[in-house]
Amino acid sequence: MGMDTWIWLILAVVFVVAEAATTALISVWFAVGSAAALVASIFTDSPAVQVVVFALVSAVTLGIMVPTLVKRRGNRKPPVTNGSQLAVGKRGVVLKAILPGEIGRVRVDGLDWQAKAADALPEGARCQVVAADGAVLTVTAAETANV
Repeated sequence: MGMDTWIWLILAVVFVVAEAATTALISVWFAVGSAAALVASIFTDSPAVQVVVFALVSAVTLGIMVPTLVKRRGNRKPPVTNGSQLAVGKRGVVLKAILPGEIGRVRVDGLDWQAKAADALPEGARCQVVAADGAVLTVTAAETANV
């Protein structure tokens, strides 16, 4: 193996290690380009050809992967982190009176939640969850809730 081959091998390893350490897809294109230049160094002693192979393969890999990753990122929905969205549409009972503009507490499906409402709801009133914002449920009186 020539000196150029060793350089490309070392660069490929460095880029792979950097990628593994960050998991942020910052050097994977260069690792692929380095591997291609490594192969090119076996067939030619010209550093210029090897650098061109590295640059072209890195650019093509970047050009192929970025649009694919952007498309995949756009297809993902944010994860439900606390189950509050699962409570929407369910009925519960007010544990701590809810006044407009203030936070009270409700119990829905055996779990206690912070809750807010447009109208005052007294302790013990039946309620229905109409929305969730993080861990705060928006409720309305069960009698007036549209199901």
